[in-house]
Amino acid sequence: MKNLLHMCHRIALILSFLYFGFYAYAQKPTLAIGAEKPPFSLDEVQHRHFMYFWELAHPVNFQVPDRYPTESFSSIAATGFGLSVYLVGAERGWITRAQAAERVLKTLEVLKSLPQGPGMSGVAGYKGWFYHFLNKGDATRFQNVELSSIDTGLLMAGVLSCMTYFDRNDPTEKAIRDISDFLYKRVEFDWYLNEHDRLSMGWFPDRGFLASDWRGYNEAMILAIMAIGSPTHPVPAAMWESWCKPYYRTDYKGFDMVNFGPLFGHQYSHCWIDFKGIQDPYMKKMGIDYFENSRRATLSNRQYCIDNPLKFKGYSETIWGLTAGDGPGYAEKDYEGRKQVFNGYGARGVADDYLTDDGTIAPTAAIASMPFAPEVCLPATEAMWNRWPVGPYGFFDGYNESFTWPEQSESAQPGHAFWVDKDYLGIDQGPIVLMIENYRSSFLWDLMKKNPYIVTGLKRAGFTGGWLDKIDYQKLTKGIQWADAGKVRPNPDVPLDRNSFFRREVYRDDAGNKLPYQVMEPWKQEAGKTYPLVIFLHGSGERGADNAAQMKNGVHAFCEKNIREKHPCYLLVPQCPEGQRWGGSSKDWGALYSPEPTVPGRMVLELVDKMLRENPQIDRKRIYITGLSMGGFGTYDLLMRRPELFAAGLPLCGGGDPKMADRIKNTPLWVFHGRLDEAVYPHFSWDIVDALKKAGSNVKYTEYSTFNHNIWDITYYNPEVLEWLFAQSKQN
Repeated sequence: MKNLLHMCHRIALILSFLYFGFYAYAQKPTLAIGAEKPPFSLDEVQHRHFMYFWELAHPVNFQVPDRYPTESFSSIAATGFGLSVYLVGAERGWITRAQAAERVLKTLEVLKSLPQGPGMSGVAGYKGWFYHFLNKGDATRFQNVELSSIDTGLLMAGVLSCMTYFDRNDPTEKAIRDISDFLYKRVEFDWYLNEHDRLSMGWFPDRGFLASDWRGYNEAMILAIMAIGSPTHPVPAAMWESWCKPYYRTDYKGFDMVNFGPLFGHQYSHCWIDFKGIQDPYMKKMGIDYFENSRRATLSNRQYCIDNPLKFKGYSETIWGLTAGDGPGYAEKDYEGRKQVFNGYGARGVADDYLTDDGTIAPTAAIASMPFAPEVCLPATEAMWNRWPVGPYGFFDGYNESFTWPEQSESAQPGHAFWVDKDYLGIDQGPIVLMIENYRSSFLWDLMKKNPYIVTGLKRAGFTGGWLDKIDYQKLTKGIQWADAGKVRPNPDVPLDRNSFFRREVYRDDAGNKLPYQVMEPWKQEAGKTYPLVIFLHGSGERGADNAAQMKNGVHAFCEKNIREKHPCYLLVPQCPEGQRWGGSSKDWGALYSPEPTVPGRMVLELVDKMLRENPQIDRKRIYITGLSMGGFGTYDLLMRRPELFAAGLPLCGGGDPKMADRIKNTPLWVFHGRLDEAVYPHFSWDIVDALKKAGSNVKYTEYSTFNHNIWDITYYNPEVLEWLFAQSKQN
């Protein structure tokens, strides 16, 4: 019967589309592209972007297209933005409240009636979640896209805004409240929960959940808060602490902030939630709030464009803004004496650990940051309006003055000397409307302060202060029945992302040198218990400043389920800067030890000392060091400098100075090398092993007769090796 109802629904939608759809899609925009622009006004900019949603929503299913005028599917995130945009239109007088209510109700009725289920096709979602994109006709799953957690979250943010706004006692507004409440309560947030108390990014009916999860500072704050605040399918409040653990706080362009490269990550959640003056424990310790963090991100993004290190055309104090959006499209060109790739759609942005810039400015980057830094965002909006062509729905999604071959780009709008996108994107149009409104009136912010689920999510996550403390919470939540989040358990079907065990940090010494590193804490740490510390030194090919490449080889063996549960540990993985070495060998192999350590080697030891001071649960008798290739040399080097510190060493395809063997003769060592290694010849291991044995060491040596340099996987993923390492302990 259920399948029959789904089929009937789909047929009805298709017939309705055939009757009404082509007429609506053939309607002309209110202002033709190329028509003369009126003088700049904020109202004009906001109104045009509003019209994208009002005119282009599908005439039957009312879902908002992902992009226009290119033929596209609908985007559930764009529909979520659209639901809130309609409210702005009513407040601004562009439409009446009754018109907004009618559009919202029709949209919600479709969302409620769309089929849900585990099938590969013919459904729009499952367990309350929705697929990322929906077919424009029957609004069911588009091709093989994922059941998207963040896009469902953005949809639900729009749904909750409508539930709160339409508060009058008439049939239409009551129906809006009832359906909104139903849609939100239907989402099984706990179904997406993994063992880290985080939400998976997506699910596929044929292959299950994505291991990638939502953690750290990004656009999904609103999703996490709604999940924590759900009255029917909540996740534990501990999710927020887990969310914050991987935050990457560091200085960029003179601004101390939690970093995230593309500006949309600093904007999306702020479209609905006023973070100004409220703080979670992390921000309280940092001394700012998320509003200020987004302000700093905005100003640093602008400063990067002013500095313009890649010399792109057009960048200035008023023309700036890097975020996700369209670009010219995968064309490599000669530009400023280099080969420059001009990407298509992508997440452009800048931060201490992120740089993606090809000269493409997305107007939404600066405009949607208007509440944070109006003193720079308003002039930017006006300058872009006066400088670039716009259309009936406002700014096109992207502009690139350095790409002067528009005829070679399928995404280019014809008739311009440089690349101007021919499309608008719904998820970029929406934040423009909403954030301009928050700047002008705080409308969305003030509205969502009245929503019991948002307020509950914030309070459970540990936010305090400002407007949140002034809410009459008992009155706001009166009559709501809450499920017990304390009984929620992770879904064992949700896998864990290997990188999700780590958080990124940067250590700075007194001279201003920087050492990026990642650190893993013990799995399910228990109070009063101590755990070993492992220092992992990467090879020369993983050097850099991205705080990511060092995780490439061997590190994740320590995250394997059997190891992390049987041998939970602190794992420190620093990254050596480009052109430098951990120590233990010169570039020409002419020296294997010097009295003075290298700067990175010294900083690793300083960082270990810092960790010992700050983490009393580190077992001082079980500190281990391992490394591969350049890190293998570094392992010997640091062992020789601080033999009293380490309980054991595990050097792979490296070498140490035989003259210093006496210093580490009492340290348990297991040395590995590939017999066919032509990157680091085996004699480097032979020489130090022989010297150690002559000094009286019980060093173990394993040589793989058929392997060359790449021996890390066969070594680290051998349970016997890590069992040996964790069995070592200092006797004094």
